[in-house]
Amino acid sequence: MASEMDELFNNRLINVFKTVTSPAPEVGLTPRQAVWKKNKATLWYYPAQQKKYDTPLYFIYSLINQPFILDLGPGYSLIQFFNEKGYDIYLLDFGIPTYADKGLTMADYILRYIKKGVQRALVHSGASHISVIGFCMGGTFASIYAAIADEPIQNLVLAVAPIDFSHFPIFDEWQNSLRNGEIDFDAILDTVGVVPPDLMRIGLRVVASPVYVSPYLSLLRKGNDEEYALKWKRFNFWADSHIPFSGAALKQMIQTLGIENGLINETLLIDGEPVKLSNINANLLAVGSNVDRLVPKEQVQPVMDLVSSKDKTFYALKGGHATLASNREVQEFLNSWLSVRSNPIRLG
Repeated sequence: MASEMDELFNNRLINVFKTVTSPAPEVGLTPRQAVWKKNKATLWYYPAQQKKYDTPLYFIYSLINQPFILDLGPGYSLIQFFNEKGYDIYLLDFGIPTYADKGLTMADYILRYIKKGVQRALVHSGASHISVIGFCMGGTFASIYAAIADEPIQNLVLAVAPIDFSHFPIFDEWQNSLRNGEIDFDAILDTVGVVPPDLMRIGLRVVASPVYVSPYLSLLRKGNDEEYALKWKRFNFWADSHIPFSGAALKQMIQTLGIENGLINETLLIDGEPVKLSNINANLLAVGSNVDRLVPKEQVQPVMDLVSSKDKTFYALKGGHATLASNREVQEFLNSWLSVRSNPIRLG
């Protein structure tokens, strides 16, 4: 009996080793085409397999990782799921910044990338309205954009998007030190210009070490499951896909969001224009999680009381930060919420 258990464990270790050391998996397989480019950014268009809704979806991902988490592979792709449900999709991919992009500000990202991308998507689709869906920090930027937008936003989805920075238990001591002037990152950020991806990776793994350790334990438990191993490989490939971060934008975010809590206190300005979440009237879906160490639901939920939307829903995830990407139950809920708010096309 002991020898059989040893053999099973050894086989599992061999499969784990093969998974970890195998080449990078193919991701981003859903057919798409570029419809607009600016600097490093690309607006990707994913046409619906059979269009059923007039209102297209406009995805905004975080500035920290590459957005292919939304299209990991067949069966594990949020983009593929919505394409099959009949939505046209536009994804704003900010690209990979270089040192030349060190001066990009929050206003640049929101007005010259997000806003311009929405305008291009509306022209390209011929739609009268659009659904804006922001993930993580992309959701924070989506909320800022929606508060000052002239474009017709029908639905706004904020998925695990930090809004209230007064509740950030992992960074509480850092926040207090920043607010008291005991720590000042400005000089460092001015020197490096663009924060390198390795530094972003280290910082996030210090913050959420159990999040990054537990997948390896799961792989060890399920090392003989080939399907699970492939999914794990794709997800881990994304988790390591950190990209450089503009020093100018990060400085602003630390000051206006982290220290001033500008979205809650209405002190945030974008090119001199006040950002007030009460200006948002779009149908709102906010998504948070009880088990998310990176963005606890207490950072997300306050948006519900700040917007002027008459139609607003808060959805509590049962999983962690990246659950939206591949969890079918969550995807089905998103579809059920969006489908009745996206101008279904009457057939026949």
